[in-house]
Amino acid sequence: MTLLTDRIAPATVVRDAPFPLLVATDVLDRDAEQALGQDFPQYRGAGFFPFASSDCGPAMNTLVGELTTPAFADRVGELLGIERLSQYPVLVTICRALNLRHGTIHTDSQSKVASALVYLNPEWAPSHAGCLRFLSASNDIEALVAPEIKPVFGTLTAFRRTDNSFHGHLPYEGERRVIQVAWVVDAAAVERKTRRGRFSRVIKRIAGRLDGWFGKGRDKDASHLD
Repeated sequence: MTLLTDRIAPATVVRDAPFPLLVATDVLDRDAEQALGQDFPQYRGAGFFPFASSDCGPAMNTLVGELTTPAFADRVGELLGIERLSQYPVLVTICRALNLRHGTIHTDSQSKVASALVYLNPEWAPSHAGCLRFLSASNDIEALVAPEIKPVFGTLTAFRRTDNSFHGHLPYEGERRVIQVAWVVDAAAVERKTRRGRFSRVIKRIAGRLDGWFGKGRDKDASHLD
């Protein structure tokens, strides 16, 4: 099982405006799909949680290792116009499922330099719900600047964080497997976000089904700008 940096080039869509972004498909070895599915972490709560090797099986740990190499970072950085992206500390978070409150329009926090998302869902229903959208406005989920991205196995998308790097998706509830690799400004940001993510995981374990209730009726154009 491997994710090769030279697989990012073929059939890759790269946009410079309104902010640098890329979309690539089939970046993962199809022969690894079953192993990655079996080794995916069994999180109880919804949302993104900090990666811990103890949560994952061997295939997932191998993939995360490949996604955090300097070579992968620099290839992504090259396409996004960021010189030596590997100089920045990396933070990996993993999501198994979402609640309806997730996916509101945002830019990502200022501590992030760039983010990459690798999707691991075997298939996706013929629906727009849960499909990532890059946007030109902070208050309009229909203001697409590129075709929406179905979160299916082997799809990779990455973008440079800017003050207008708006993105989000229509409300979706259910399983949506994705690995997020974020390059951040310094080690303190990694520690802060990791600590916050671990705390969130504990709270969601305690809250149980209540976590899915909060924000359940959110408007499709809702935003939470950082």
